[in-house]
Amino acid sequence: MTDQPPLMWRTGSKVVYANDWMQVREDEFERTDGSTGIYGVVDKPDFAIVVAEQDGIFHLVEQFRYPIGRRSWEFPMGGWPPGKSGSSLELAQAELREETGFTAGRWQAIAHLYEAAGFCSQGFDVFHATDLTAGDHAREDSEIDMVQGAFTAAQLLAMILDGTIIDSTTIAAYGMWQMLRTAP
Repeated sequence: MTDQPPLMWRTGSKVVYANDWMQVREDEFERTDGSTGIYGVVDKPDFAIVVAEQDGIFHLVEQFRYPIGRRSWEFPMGGWPPGKSGSSLELAQAELREETGFTAGRWQAIAHLYEAAGFCSQGFDVFHATDLTAGDHAREDSEIDMVQGAFTAAQLLAMILDGTIIDSTTIAAYGMWQMLRTAP
């Protein structure tokens, strides 16, 4: 990261849409050359994603994703519901238990990334969970169609390469886990 001064800064802002999960704002900005413009920003709370792995087997969930009109295999992930909060680790633990029923005896924080930094302020924390113990899931109503599956590393990689896994946060989380695992 460099310590260069910002090339643009906000001179005004207004919220143009908001609900319990997100808001969209229009920011007026000025550049260092004096030119001005408007930038649309989606603000959403950060979320957590869990690379749940036990002895080389990865646990994913699949659900219908309305914005893209199709089902998607993903690592367990999510954010706090409106009115609730806690640490990113507590969120990861809650999402793993809620979506898969698993609890984990070991947790490792891997990275904090941003989902779409060109238009969205939302970030996410990547965790690796091991020493898994099975239990009953407690899915939300919006996750009623969710199923879970267990995959080897070879199967997971094949699913990424053949386009079965299309979720960028899942692919980024797996890539970060791989880099951490193989780093000197």
